[in-house]
Formats: sequence, structure tokens, C-alpha cells
Amino acid sequence: MTQTPNIAAGHLDGPDSAAPGTAASIPVLGMSCASCVGRVERALAAVPGVARASVNLARERADVSLSDAAQLPSAIAAVEAAGYEVPRQSMELAVADMSCASCVGRVERALSGVPGVTGAAVNLATGRAQLQVLPGTQADALLRAVARAGYEARVLGDAPGQQDDTQARRAREQAGLRRALILAIVLALPVFLVEMGGHLFLAWHHFIEATIGRQASWVAQFVLTGLVLFGPGWRFFRHGIPALLRGAPDMNSLVASGTLAAFLYSSVATFAPGLLPAGTVHVYYESAAVIVALILLGRYFEARAKGRASAAIERLLDLQPRTARVLRDGEAHDVPIAEVRSGDLVQVRPGERIAVDGEVVEGASFVDESMISGEPMPVEKGPGATLVGGTMNQNGALVFRATQVGGSTMLAQIIRMVEQAQGSKLPIQALVDRITMWFVPAVMAAALLTCVAWLAFGPTPSLGLALVNAVAVLIVACPCAMGLATPTSIMVGTGRAAQLGVLFRKGEALQLLEKTSVLAVDKTGTLTKGRPELTDLLPASGFDRQRVLARVAAVEAKSEHPIARAIVAAARAEGIAVPEARDFAAAAGMGAGAQVDGERVDVGADRYMAQLGLDVSVFAEAARGLGEQGRTPLYAAIGGRLAAMLAVADPLRDTTAQAIRTLHGLGLKIAMVTGDNRRTAQVIASQLGIDEVVAEVLPAGKVDAVLRLKAGHGALAYVGDGINDAPALAAADVGLAVGGGTDIAIEAADVVLMSGDLDGVAAAIALSRATMRNIRQNLFWAFAYNVALIPVAAGVLYLFGGPLLSPVFAAAAMALSSVFVLGNALRLRRFSFR
Repeated sequence: MTQTPNIAAGHLDGPDSAAPGTAASIPVLGMSCASCVGRVERALAAVPGVARASVNLARERADVSLSDAAQLPSAIAAVEAAGYEVPRQSMELAVADMSCASCVGRVERALSGVPGVTGAAVNLATGRAQLQVLPGTQADALLRAVARAGYEARVLGDAPGQQDDTQARRAREQAGLRRALILAIVLALPVFLVEMGGHLFLAWHHFIEATIGRQASWVAQFVLTGLVLFGPGWRFFRHGIPALLRGAPDMNSLVASGTLAAFLYSSVATFAPGLLPAGTVHVYYESAAVIVALILLGRYFEARAKGRASAAIERLLDLQPRTARVLRDGEAHDVPIAEVRSGDLVQVRPGERIAVDGEVVEGASFVDESMISGEPMPVEKGPGATLVGGTMNQNGALVFRATQVGGSTMLAQIIRMVEQAQGSKLPIQALVDRITMWFVPAVMAAALLTCVAWLAFGPTPSLGLALVNAVAVLIVACPCAMGLATPTSIMVGTGRAAQLGVLFRKGEALQLLEKTSVLAVDKTGTLTKGRPELTDLLPASGFDRQRVLARVAAVEAKSEHPIARAIVAAARAEGIAVPEARDFAAAAGMGAGAQVDGERVDVGADRYMAQLGLDVSVFAEAARGLGEQGRTPLYAAIGGRLAAMLAVADPLRDTTAQAIRTLHGLGLKIAMVTGDNRRTAQVIASQLGIDEVVAEVLPAGKVDAVLRLKAGHGALAYVGDGINDAPALAAADVGLAVGGGTDIAIEAADVVLMSGDLDGVAAAIALSRATMRNIRQNLFWAFAYNVALIPVAAGVLYLFGGPLLSPVFAAAAMALSSVFVLGNALRLRRFSFR
């Protein structure tokens, strides 16, 4: 996450929140001439709410006058639609004191109103706000906007998992709630026993009357309830009353209003009973005291459940060693992990975790990399081998050179991906946000209407009944469960996915993956191991096998393609000296060529030879036979003459066949999209039971294939690992990149599969479905609960001879709803797709 109090790349003028006449300075990249300036100005002028737009080519920025800061995203979208780039940066805030879904909406609106904020997503479960901002956005302006909304915020730092001392913060929160809960129970229990015991047991009522007397009992209840409300219950008043006065009530406002109304009415009945109508002198201290205790109990269970929901992040953080043994000036020193620098030599002893990413320079050992790959078998490491920070060294000692440290290590990137996915909002959340925006004010209106209706139409004396039912409505309808329904399931689901080796880079993919009906997969490195071997080399007449292999290997030594590496490895295995190639040039998806010992050497598919004007029909029968065996035929030309046919085979992964069966069991259609020879692709497809084959396609052709499959079958997910897969990954509804693939492929993908095989795809899709099912269950419970219980709390059942809902039971039901939602989400921790 990018975080600075004042990013110097730009500047935004105007107030900290939305106001008429807001001025914004938008950085615009890609302009090259006066026509670009005119194009951007016209695009901005067409946006509703833009009063003026002036674009400066030299400064690369557009100065815009907006009727409202909320129009800024529309203005930016217009610039991008015109073909120019508006750079944005990520910031993350920790927001304290949010208690319900209405708090989330309030913070989001406050942040969205700050000039320079182009997107804001607030997560109740994590207590964080993820922002997209223009360069130059003042962090102080964001913090002031949150403070004006009634909450506390702070900017989080760059290091993933270290932006916030999450474990310590949650531990403090739980400890504070536990102390408050114990104190509330100790103080509320005598009030409950004295008052409710008298209602339930007449003998107990007479005993209280005969010993301490009604007035003394009421005074004692007044003191104890006051201690509950203004002691452990003060948190509700501290946040709820200011929110109510600002005209933006939240869950705390509902609790504060309900308990304070019951307490004040009871106080009047205790000390000035003459002010109340005859027959209405009753006290409700037990309701106020027990409500606070029950809601604190619910909050305590929520805090514990949230801690368990974020356990995946905490376990990942635990993998990071706190210190590293670094060699400096010939001596080993234990230094904090933050002080390790790229290029440092680091010692790791048997049984220790690798501190940071690096390359072995000395020693040999086996390393458990199951946290990264999901593979249980340890991997042998020697000089030149790569190491991943957080993995466990086993029986040997190693010295390695640090290559990636701090936030650049693979573990840090994994943590960052999980955090971003956990903090993201799914499209399904939009409906919840629209409802909860008005929910709390609607509940307060319903409580007021309940009070008025009971006063007007209730049985005499109606004042007490009006108060009790209005308080019950306020308490039972707290929207805690609504706010927790979606983010908690996302937290647990993405955390469980990380344990299974599936990293959701974008939270939306969790919802989109559920709708997938067709899965398109690349062959090499996805279905296969990605480590092909040279199986055949058939020289043409007049060419020597070793001479051909030497020259072909010289060309392929310049390429990073797996097939190229297989050919080079074969030459070296036969002890053939590989000469130096010059003027290397590759034709994507077709082949490559270079000058070797003064001769032009070209290697590639049959279509590459055809482009060179060479006829490969002499090898047609041999190519057909090799293709039927699942081997890929390639051709070599030397000095403009067809020199040989080569064949490579890439063995299938051990898990591929079972994964295909599992994916079919999930109802998916499987299509293989590959640049490989059609016959070879068909052989592999028939072995695996793949439904459709698209072969011999260039990278651009993969995109066309994806679009065609989407049009024919619906939502599509694409799995790939190479640079040539990046466009197809981006074009798919959901792109899944194998973790061993290229950085470009991973950046283009929505989901990263650390295990590198299709088992991870099956796990991702099954988990997506389970998580979305869990979210819908939570939302149904949260909304159905309120829809059902608000009328009951208002006293509708009383009209048909039924009971009234006591505020105490309303508080218990409200706390239970949140605990139920959290408990349901935590079931995802036990998810298994087999």
C-alpha cells in the first residue's frame, strides 16, 4: 500500500469534503500535442457537474471545477475513455469504533467526498478502508473527513501484515470487552434478580417488599443501573449520542436511545412519581442494565470470532522469522528481519525458517516449501537454487544471498494479496449498502411510530407499554449482522483459500468464479509439467544429427521457452558444444532464428517454416506418427534449407487427470487453448476427456478463442502461466495464473494458484461456490431476522392475543443474530473440496 502524508507528484485544491465549486487538479498521462489537450477538455466538459476544465500539456494535468467532489470519478472516467491515463495510488486506513453496516456507509461517504479520492471501500470485519486516490491527496484530509463522521482513523504503512498490529489490537479489544462484560454482569445481575424475580415469583416480591421495601429497592436498582450504563455501557453513549446529534444515528445510537429512555423513565418513577399518570409508575432498570450486558456479550463473541476469521493472515505472519543470521565482515550477526538488505549473505541452520527470498551460494539441504507449492515433499537445494522466505529448512546448513527483502518477498506478496482480497467488496454488497444507508433512521422512525401507536390505541395505562415496545424495536433492529454478513465470509473464505494454495488477488473474483460455466486452460505448464524433453531428432538428407542439434541448441539458448530449454539440455546431456548465436529474433507463437557460425538457423512450428517458404511435407508421415503419441513436432532450417524435424514431449502432471474429473463433477465444460500442434493437442485432450480443443493459436488468437467460448458457453475462467497467456487471462471473466508462471501472467490474473496445477482451480471454484452460498445464508438471516422481529417487538402479536417482546429478549436476539452470522462464516474454515 502506498502511504505518505503528502505525495508530491501533484496537488488538489478545494475543501476536505464535497462542496459546491470544488476544484481538482487531475494528472493526465499520454498527451503529446494540442489536439490531445482539446480532446481531454471536450471529454471533461461533457461530464455533468463539470463547470470548467482547463488542460495544460506541459504540466500534464487538467484543472477542473466540479459542482460536487463526488463527480471526480466521473471526470476521471471521461479522461480514460478518451484514451489517456490518470495515475492513481493505493492508501489504506485503519478505522476504529465502527459497529454496524450504517457506520460503513457513513465512513465511505465521508472519504468519497474528499477531493482526490476516486474509490473507497470500507470493511466492517477488518476495520479498514481501502482507497484509490490521485497523487497529491493529503492523508490529513482523509483523517479529518473520518473524524468529522465521528470515527478515528490512522494511515497504515507499506509492509504487508505490519501496517497494523492486528493481533495486539484484537487482544486489547477482547480484553477490554471481557472486563466490561464481567463488570456489567456483576452490576446487572442483582437488578435482574430483584426485579424479574419479583415478577416470576410472588413470594420473592413479598420478601423484597417486607425487608428493604420498594423504594429502597428502586433506589438501589437506580444506582446499579447507572453504574452499568455510565461504566461499561459508556461506549454506547460516547459514540451513539454524538452520532444522533449529527443526524447520522448508528447501532450505538439505538442502544443508547433505548437504554437511556428506559433509565430516565424509571428514574422519574423512582424520584418523581407524581409526574406520571396514574397506573404508569413502573421501573425498567433491569431492561436497561441487562440490555447493556447482553450487547457487550455479543460484542465479545464478535471480537473472538473476528480473531478466528483473520487467523489465516496471522498464520502467514507467523511464518516470517523475526531475525536473520547475516554474515558481515566475516562474522555472523543476528539482526532484525527489517535490517536485512538485498545482497546480504544469510546463514540458515537445520530446522530454521528461511528469513527472506534468496539464492543458495553454499551448502546443501532439503527445504519444505509446502506453504508455497502445496506439495508435501521437501525440495532439494544446492548452490544456485532459489529459496523462498518463510519456508522451512530441514537437515542441512545453507548460506544464501538475499535477493528480495521486506515487502518484495514472496511471502509478503502473498500476505498483501490475502489482505487486499479480505478487504475488498463483492458486487453483492452493493444491495446491502443501499439498504443499510437508510436502515437505522428507519428503525428510529419505527420505534417512534410504535410509541405513538401504543399511546393512542394501547390499553390503559398505555405509557409504560409504549415505552417498552419502542425500546424493544430500537434494540432488536440493530444492523450488526447486516454489516458482518458479507465481509466475514470473505475474510474466512479467502483465508481458507490461502491455506489451500489459492490466492485471490481481487475479491470480486470470489463472486465471479461462482458463475463460471466453462474453463479454458493452457496446455504447457498447466496441464503438463512444463518441463518438456527432446524425444526425437530426424535429420534431413545431407545433414548430420549432432551438427543440427548444436546449431538448434545455440538458437534456443537465447530463449526462455520451456521447449527451448529442453533442446539445450539434450545437447548438453550428449556432450555437444553449443556455439554462440547472434542476431537472435523470436516470432511469438511460431519460432525463432539467429546467426550461428555464419549461417542462418531457424527453429519453429510448421507454420513458421511455411512463412520461410520451406516445405515440410517430407516429414508428414513421421510428424503424424509422433503427434499420435502426444509428441510435438518442430522443424529446423539451416542456411535456408530444411534440416531436421525434432519432437518434444511434455509429460502430464500427476494430478491433471483427477483434477479434470473433479472439474467435470462441478459441472464445468473444459476447453484447451494452446499454440501447440493440433494432433498433439487432440491426443492429450482425448487422454484427459477435455471437451473442446483450440490449437495452433497465437497469443492474439487465444484472446479470440476466449471471447468465442464466452459467447458460446457463458462465464469463462482461463488458466495459464506464460507471458503469451497474459492477454487471455485479462480477457476472461476470471483469470487464474499458476504460481510458477511469469510475473506478467500473475499480474494479469485475478487468482494465483500457488500449487501450479488444476487441483487449485477445482479448489478455487468449489470454495467460491461455498463462500457465496455462505454469504447468501448470512444475508438471508440478517434481513429475515429484522423483517420478522421488528413487528414482533412493536407488539403486533399482542393484537392477536400473543405476548409482547421484552427489551431484554430483544437484546439477546440481537446479539444472537451477529453471533450466528459469524459462526456460520467460520464454518468455511473447515472447507474441503474433496
